[in-house]
Amino acid sequence: MKKTVLLLSLAGFLLSAGCNAQPSAKANETTGNSGDKIEAYYFHFTARCVTCRTVEAKAKENIETLYPELVKQGKISFQSINLDDEANLPLAKKLGVGGQTLLIVKGGTKIDLTSYGFMYAMHQPEKLKAIMKEKIDNLLASR
Repeated sequence: MKKTVLLLSLAGFLLSAGCNAQPSAKANETTGNSGDKIEAYYFHFTARCVTCRTVEAKAKENIETLYPELVKQGKISFQSINLDDEANLPLAKKLGVGGQTLLIVKGGTKIDLTSYGFMYAMHQPEKLKAIMKEKIDNLLASR
């Protein structure tokens, strides 16, 4: 019995340690960028859990299915950014990102959707889609 509890505790610890999704401490603050383009970013590390991969896949799918014409026109984009690639560190630093993060950026506005991504991508993807649509629609209306 003690071995089972110990093994379950260890498994829980390893799962939580392997996926360090953390919302940016600077969420919803201005970035100093300008422009009308909306950029969705999913920052991640090379070693990734199933949830991390699902957040990325669902976020990308949502952008592409909700706004196909704007994606085609280059007005909305989705980028997956590996934080283990040193070439990506300046962008991560500029946006205040240090771990797995789902961000929507337009000009000086930055919206951190990391918590929603990790709460809903796996088991309630439609809820994540609705939240992303609401946030992006608000950015589109503020042209």
